[in-house]
Amino acid sequence: MSLALKVPALGESVREATLGAWKHAEGDRVEADEPLVEVESEKATLEVPSPGAGVLVKILRKAGETVAVGEVIAEIDQMAQTAQTAASAPPPAARGSNGEPPSLSSVPAAPPSDAGLRAPPSARRALVESGLSPAEVKGTGRGGRISKQDVDRAIEARAHGGAGEPAPEIVEAPAAPRQEVPSRIRQRIAERLLQSQQNAAILTTFNEIDMTNILALRERYQERFLKQHAVKLGFMSFFVKATIEALKAFPSVNAEIRGSDIVYKDHYDIGVAVGGGKGLVVPVVRDADRLSFAELEKAIGELAVRARDNKLTMKELEGGTFTISNGGVYGSLLSTPILNPPQSGILGLHAIQKRAVVVGTEIAVRSMMYVALSYDHRLIDGREAVQFLVRVKECVEEPDRILLEV
Repeated sequence: MSLALKVPALGESVREATLGAWKHAEGDRVEADEPLVEVESEKATLEVPSPGAGVLVKILRKAGETVAVGEVIAEIDQMAQTAQTAASAPPPAARGSNGEPPSLSSVPAAPPSDAGLRAPPSARRALVESGLSPAEVKGTGRGGRISKQDVDRAIEARAHGGAGEPAPEIVEAPAAPRQEVPSRIRQRIAERLLQSQQNAAILTTFNEIDMTNILALRERYQERFLKQHAVKLGFMSFFVKATIEALKAFPSVNAEIRGSDIVYKDHYDIGVAVGGGKGLVVPVVRDADRLSFAELEKAIGELAVRARDNKLTMKELEGGTFTISNGGVYGSLLSTPILNPPQSGILGLHAIQKRAVVVGTEIAVRSMMYVALSYDHRLIDGREAVQFLVRVKECVEEPDRILLEV
């Protein structure tokens, strides 16, 4: 029975993707649900698992090619696995002319276990028929893979008195220069950023936040927080909480323009921009307003790991109402973030630096961070944008405000 390996659905409006490197070669045995290849769409990179156990008999599309959703890209033969297993079984014991079993010396030795053997079915059958063990054959394929020709050479060497002598080592040509599959994610990021700049009236307003109290709070409770919740208390959970308070105070920042209509959201799905394996992605923390600090830290941490490993699903990347991007982790001191359409606002965080500032009537050294709010001026007035950022500043500088919602 032959199974077709197809390109899976990749999310709403996604019709094609780029094929990544194959994890197996033709002739390899594969197991059900074993990842065989990656497909990279404009939104994420996904692994395509084997639909069943068998032998990968034919690869129809190569790495780097553009494939359509639902297209067959490989064939897996389940019967080939059965035939391969049967071929590797020892032959039944022959009987002598008198009907008695032959002596042990005349019975061919059972072939050794082929666990971990990298060879196509033809090479495996040749090993069984010749009585050679895999250790007696020098594999010239990639990673020591044994081909039918390798077995034939070993048989010929044995016939000429060189039994058990491995085939002469073949010196491979120098590897070709490394070429990467073009990133569809990077192309889509460029398209969306250009679309954002062309279709929205983007303005950016700046402020600075004194992070001294947050740093002291984290230092005071970090050990207890980690012990109780098995996750560290970071900065992002404070900014998510502060942002939600500001969004509640200024609903237009949480809204979007749809044609001639303005859609106001009554929920808070906060996108958190993180560096993925192949580019910046924005997974979404659903109903962030209902989560505790510990729940937020766990959710953000899990999404960051999945982004790094290219394991994010389409659902985790869609539907955010507002985005927070932290360029400070890369050392950025100040930047102007670009909107993530169709959202109307994005908050940019930056590196924390000790600076001399005026506190009351004195000059003190404080831990400061510049923050930036980019917004769509078609929907949000400058006054609202400034007040929104001031609200975030107040909540972070005085964490009690977040807890008391004042």
